[in-house]
Amino acid sequence: MSIIKWNPAREIEDLFDRYSRAIGWSGNGNQELLKTGDWSPKIDISETEKAFVIKAEIPEVEKKDVKVTVDQGVLTIQGERKMEKEEKGKKFHRVERSFGSFSRSFTLPENVNQKQVKAAFKDGILSLEIPKVAVAKTKATEIKVN
Repeated sequence: MSIIKWNPAREIEDLFDRYSRAIGWSGNGNQELLKTGDWSPKIDISETEKAFVIKAEIPEVEKKDVKVTVDQGVLTIQGERKMEKEEKGKKFHRVERSFGSFSRSFTLPENVNQKQVKAAFKDGILSLEIPKVAVAKTKATEIKVN
């Protein structure tokens, strides 16, 4: 048996995720509550001069079982990881991996081109590239008070 280092931050995150799913909460403010899943893939978000890049770790999920949408400034990644079925001559002694549906949503900043999102899926990693657009800078206007 190997020793696993305890990570209290991860346990708090897991507890919050379970609580959020239990009460059916996964939205903010005036937005309609978004669908939550049975598990959540790990996500990395990075930024370059030209784009935002999102990478989702979804091993053992087939490309056909992944759906990416952008609606009203919210990018949503949905999918499903199917559980292996017990077969004759094979029995499971422990199952710790999560299976079932998943859904992750992110509010996109205003400076992106939502119609030009590029997606690639390779080796269990979904990569999304969201190009930036130039946003006109507004100049502050001083208002004279009478």
